Amino acid sequence: MSEKKEPSLWEGFKAFLMRGNVVDLAVAVVIGAAFTNIVNAMVKGIINPVVGAIGTKNLDHYSSCLSSTCQGEQGIQILWGSVLGAAMSFVITAAVVYFLMVLPMAKYLARQEARRKAKEGTQEVIEVTELEVLKEIRDALVAQRGAGHDQQER
Repeated sequence: MSEKKEPSLWEGFKAFLMRGNVVDLAVAVVIGAAFTNIVNAMVKGIINPVVGAIGTKNLDHYSSCLSSTCQGEQGIQILWGSVLGAAMSFVITAAVVYFLMVLPMAKYLARQEARRKAKEGTQEVIEVTELEVLKEIRDALVAQRGAGHDQQER
């Protein structure tokens, strides 16, 4: 019996790296990291000052105290401003990714699918039409043979 040789660890790793998905993922991570810098700058440069118009310019300074005395680092503080800033960064990132990447790509893919279906529909009509013509030709030939056989027999 022939034994199948299993690929070595190195060959398996090399095959994994050569897949297109790994390269696409690496590019997405690099672009995502660069995009994070843009969003963070936007939150710090635009959102924080707008929020700062009603309070402090740095959301990290918004907090609540759970203990009776909160002075400096003393006491138990909940830094809800930091959470709010992170949530704003997330929402902005998600909105930009959705409206500038996901939505246009979905529309593009829908158009491509519609074109493909229209093309298939046209091909089906052409194929059906050709099939019908061939059937008519066959029927005409059968009819001619039938008429020829009838005349020869008489």
